[in-house]
Amino acid sequence: MNDADVSKQIQQMVRFIRQEAEEKANEISVSAEEEFNIEKLQLVEAEKKKIRQEYERKEKQVQVRKKIEYSMQLNASRLKVLQAQDDLVSSMKEAASKELLRVSHHHHTYEHLLKDLIVQSLLRLKEPSVLLRCRKDDLHFVQSVLHSAKEGYALKAKVHPPEIIVDHIHLPAAPSHHNAHGPSW
Repeated sequence: MNDADVSKQIQQMVRFIRQEAEEKANEISVSAEEEFNIEKLQLVEAEKKKIRQEYERKEKQVQVRKKIEYSMQLNASRLKVLQAQDDLVSSMKEAASKELLRVSHHHHTYEHLLKDLIVQSLLRLKEPSVLLRCRKDDLHFVQSVLHSAKEGYALKAKVHPPEIIVDHIHLPAAPSHHNAHGPSW
């Protein structure tokens, strides 16, 4: 073999080795690229999972805050309603106290009220004999409506009229102004 053939053969071997090296380098590069992409995908997925978990945690915190705020608003509105009810009851009590002081001055209305109160008491007691106690100022009115109260009770309860004895011990006199009806409820 001459130098040209040897040189040609060496050139051929160098090209072959170079081609093999390039193919191996390409394989290594492709393999490295694949491993890089797999590793990158795993890291991205892990971070996405962390972000989702953080988002869910924050979403739960927001929901808890919303529930707490809703509950606080609901309680505040309940308190407002209760306060309004209390104010209304207080004003109704005050109006009733003032009206009670005035009703005794209208004799016909007062007699009718006393009769209804006696009938209502008899219906609650459901006794054949009752001891009735009243104020000394009301004794005349009570005696004037006693018979009709007995009859009214007997008619409503479908029983014989009860025996009503008016007590000689009297209740205290009427208050002189509307705040004297005792402590507020």
